[in-house]
Amino acid sequence: MKKLTVKQILKAINNYAIFFLVVAFAVTCCMLLFVSTLAETMGIVFNEENIASAAKVTFLNVLLLTFLFGTIDYVRRKMMVDRPVKIITGAAEKIMQGDFSVRIAPMRGSGMEGFNQIGTAINKMAEELSGTETLRTDFIANVSHELKTPLAVMGNYATMLQRPGLSEEEKNQYAKAISEAERRLAQLITNILKLNKLENQQIFPRTEEYDLSRQLCEALLQFEDAWEQKELQIETDIADDVYIRSDEELLSLVWSNLFSNAVKFTPAGGTIRVKLHTEGNSIVVSVSDTGCGIKPETGKHIFEKFYQGDTSHATQGNGLGLALVKRVMDILNGEIAVQSVWGKGSTFTVRLKR
Repeated sequence: MKKLTVKQILKAINNYAIFFLVVAFAVTCCMLLFVSTLAETMGIVFNEENIASAAKVTFLNVLLLTFLFGTIDYVRRKMMVDRPVKIITGAAEKIMQGDFSVRIAPMRGSGMEGFNQIGTAINKMAEELSGTETLRTDFIANVSHELKTPLAVMGNYATMLQRPGLSEEEKNQYAKAISEAERRLAQLITNILKLNKLENQQIFPRTEEYDLSRQLCEALLQFEDAWEQKELQIETDIADDVYIRSDEELLSLVWSNLFSNAVKFTPAGGTIRVKLHTEGNSIVVSVSDTGCGIKPETGKHIFEKFYQGDTSHATQGNGLGLALVKRVMDILNGEIAVQSVWGKGSTFTVRLKR
């Protein structure tokens, strides 16, 4: 059993004294009013002896009543206040120590509604923190893996370049592999920094009116060499002179990632369709491909960091592109959705306010 400290004992005495004075004052006033009224009605005259005796009895009654009420109030506070507070503070301390599995069970009884609301909020907070901690752990593991892969490639080919008797063709091949690994590493670090700034609200949109039709065409043409190499068919239905007031640089990041994924996941000879049209006060951009598609279980996580549903293309990306796209959409108050049929292709639809 927990021992009471001197401070707690003094506090209990102080509370009792206050309670005693309040009850004594209330009872005394009531008794005086009652006795005075009774005396006037019945014509009774009190002498000093009767008054002194009545005062002693009244004092003892008040003392007994305050002790009784004080004990009841103490038990009530222990059951109705102190116990719930102890449960809630105990759960909060565990959460502060990193234990996000703690949950507060609903408390039964009259007057527990407020504590149950606090408990529900803490349970929700613990659940959110648990998910955040899992994402943080996965993020560190994925970053470590993504950094090690290109570094290992660069190290291996650098070692091979030091071998004597290499032909010029072999040297060029190894140097090209090192350059490609360096490009992937630089892109990974750039995307991590961009995503970090976006998630921490360090990038604020700078809105200006510009031609979205032109921007889409220019972004698509950046991948001309890639689609020609795979002999992809490009079909466009881009409305002319569609102007939007938004952040041009952030939206260019969206189009680049969507076009890059479409080219990456569409097999040779496939088709990519880009469509831009207006719907009332909204602008809708859709990017479709005839690639491998997305499985339903993969679609639920497609916008999460480092998530790659198709691991056969893992060497061509780092799983950050769609996470960047989703974050940009959130900042610009836009929407992005994906519709996909496994084995037939996917369509990403972006909806923006004009």
